Amino acid sequence: MGLTILLTVIMMALLFLMIWSATLTLPYKGLAKNFPKDVQERLEPRLNSLPMSARRVVGWIALIAIGLLMIGVFVWGGLDGIRRGYGFGRLFLRFLVIGTGVKAFDIIGLDFFLLTKTHFFQHYFPETEGCAGWQDFGFNRRQQLAQIIMLPFFCLLTAWIFTLIA
Repeated sequence: MGLTILLTVIMMALLFLMIWSATLTLPYKGLAKNFPKDVQERLEPRLNSLPMSARRVVGWIALIAIGLLMIGVFVWGGLDGIRRGYGFGRLFLRFLVIGTGVKAFDIIGLDFFLLTKTHFFQHYFPETEGCAGWQDFGFNRRQQLAQIIMLPFFCLLTAWIFTLIA
């Protein structure tokens, strides 16, 4: 259980690092679609006029590296589970704990705290200061709900893949 908690914390850190890296180096429409509508509208002129630069290339490289590290966390958890003799049920439970922890961090830590209680994004996007959307916790309920519904299926699939490896 200790490794499962460690892997969950690593995934949370990687998710925050991914958000921060994308915000700092690579503002693009894909990032903005996760913001409230009024924030997206204020950011649109800036995002449409950004040229590709060395900083943005570094941002894409960082995002790819972080994405690979996230996959690596699941591989580490799966291979460790196989090494310890975990069956399908225990692997599923490990992946579910990791996924649920990360989703809770996404909703509470990122959407509630980072988005609505701090001025994290306004620091990087000053033109969005004063947007009402920054105080609209739950603006992305449908997206979050869809991810929560898909989470157990992803965990089942991942556990099944690792039981095939065993």
